[in-house]
Amino acid sequence: MNKQSGAVLVLSGPSGAGKTSLIKNIADDIGDFYFSISTTTRPMREGEQEGVHYHFVNEEEFKKDIEADNFLEYAVVHGNHYGTSLKPVREALSAGKLVLFDIDVQGNTAINSRLGDITTSVFITPPTLSELKKRLQNRSTDSEEVMKGRLKMAKLEIQRISEYDYVIINDDFEESSEILKLIAKAARMKIPSEDINCFIQEWEDIEQ
Repeated sequence: MNKQSGAVLVLSGPSGAGKTSLIKNIADDIGDFYFSISTTTRPMREGEQEGVHYHFVNEEEFKKDIEADNFLEYAVVHGNHYGTSLKPVREALSAGKLVLFDIDVQGNTAINSRLGDITTSVFITPPTLSELKKRLQNRSTDSEEVMKGRLKMAKLEIQRISEYDYVIINDDFEESSEILKLIAKAARMKIPSEDINCFIQEWEDIEQ
């Protein structure tokens, strides 16, 4: 059983915490992985590309996928729908890849309910709310109203960090990268319950 197999690594945290930058920084050091691209009804931002950052659909298409049970998880965030399609996740896991998710706390709960025995979760956050506000202001991609909504949501999400296996305080970027790299490598060694049961049966190879 000492081999890498398909596994899930969930990354959550407020917008502006640095999740995307951390993933890019460790991408070459964590082996073969699939970054799950969410489907969303929110408008495409400047510089974003379909199929790279998100799959962009309208609300009607999204609801059809809900009815067809095509999502691993879905949620409404800041008035927009976000969901994770099941098919590419299953294919990546079957190929032995580490599947990375950048999702909110609701999504983490949903994934754990379905893939909990192969899931490792990490909450990434700046050291303080004021630092988060500064980062969002410097990013300059959101209106004042949207930014206030993100800060309000962050205050709610931080109350649920105990639901995660690890917490990374992203104050020192390189240190945070090293910590996340170690967690990602450990996540790949997590053994599904079914494999553990099979091993126990094989291990008991003599009669008492």
